[in-house]
Amino acid sequence: QVQLVESGGGLVQPGGSLRLSCAASGSIFSIYTVGWYRQAPGKQRELVAAVTSGGSTNYADSVKGRFSISRDNAKNTMYLHMNSLKPEDTAIYYCNARHERLVVYYWGQGTQVTVSS
Repeated sequence: QVQLVESGGGLVQPGGSLRLSCAASGSIFSIYTVGWYRQAPGKQRELVAAVTSGGSTNYADSVKGRFSISRDNAKNTMYLHMNSLKPEDTAIYYCNARHERLVVYYWGQGTQVTVSS
């Protein structure tokens, strides 16, 4: 069974930065679209950023210019670099991998990001 494991969450001050990582247990990223979602209390889960196997990216309007997604297929790992963090970014962040041809997808367990002074 493929598993995704997030790391890098924590407490950071407004204006600070964090890098989230998501590692897969198998060699799957080369044919998957991978991305990050987040869910805050009382809010719907939303897409934060995603990148396809071909390198195309898309970002939520709320994070454009502040967050950057990247992937290292050789390491089966993807990253989310978060800069200029705001309290509104506080949420549980989940990594996701979706096969680009089959109805197969995986979710990580989530990592908490808290932006507070």
